[in-house]
Amino acid sequence: MRRGAVAPALPLALAACTGVQTPLDPYGEQAGRIAGLTWLLFGGGTAIFLLVMGLLALAILAPARLRRGMGSHRFVLLGGIAFPVATLAALLVHTLGVSRALVLPAEAAPLRIEVIGRQYWWEVRYPDAGEGAVTANEIRLPVGREVELLVSSADVIHSLWLPNLHGKIDMIPGRVNRQRFRAGRTGALRGQCAEFCGLQHSFMAFWAVVQEPAEFEAWLARQRAPVPPPASPEAARGMRVFGEAGCGACHAVRGTEWQGRLGPDLSRVGSRLSLAAGALENRHGTLAGWIAGAQDIKPGNSMPAYGRALEGADLLAVATWLEGLR
Repeated sequence: MRRGAVAPALPLALAACTGVQTPLDPYGEQAGRIAGLTWLLFGGGTAIFLLVMGLLALAILAPARLRRGMGSHRFVLLGGIAFPVATLAALLVHTLGVSRALVLPAEAAPLRIEVIGRQYWWEVRYPDAGEGAVTANEIRLPVGREVELLVSSADVIHSLWLPNLHGKIDMIPGRVNRQRFRAGRTGALRGQCAEFCGLQHSFMAFWAVVQEPAEFEAWLARQRAPVPPPASPEAARGMRVFGEAGCGACHAVRGTEWQGRLGPDLSRVGSRLSLAAGALENRHGTLAGWIAGAQDIKPGNSMPAYGRALEGADLLAVATWLEGLR
């Protein structure tokens, strides 16, 4: 490769080591251990590759006397058996130590968060906060506090992966798996379903927002509280249309008669970073577009398209009301 072609590639390679969805930019101790093991494997693999290439060059270019020595039984036993066995054994012991450290609890009473995988979205519950602390497609975390995720599935096998904080964990119907971690700094991190679960698997993402403890507690209090009344006549119209269209049969909105469980809880949908499990940015236009054409945007999901059932003004009114639920 020419030198001029290497320079543009370096920023791209380095950029892959940082960001909101990479195990190489750890936000906590567990992800830091995984990143350290990753760099050890990268470095060790590179060193062994260079060593093998060097020995190959010697076997081809070295004087005959040295090449005969490299073909001796002693050299083969040391380089071909003893060295790999010792290296792999040391790596195994180190890896087992890292694996043990990843599963050992650090606190007796972590913050428990239930995450239920569904085709193709995430239900998130905070059982320690009491009834009503429910959201969707977004996990809020307090910085510096240990968290225990209790993950399960309502349909098929999913896998939750939040690479900046921990490794992958399977979500299996009828079983609850657990994962503990602690975020060391604030930020918005992206997670993903890492097990093929159907047509829209690649669009089954979520955001994890790490906040200061006081900010997190304020957010949690808002989640438990009933939604505020509509702030404008258009929002009031949107709330009425929401009920008339039967949306409450699938969605819950706290403080109202609508307590559906088939779809995401919409009580504070206006405060979330994304719609449709990371498929869209959350703003007024995308809210209306999602309601109108959910099957065009994300075919195969359970949300019907209301583009023909509702007039444009009604669609915009519903989006206005939902956007105000913060």
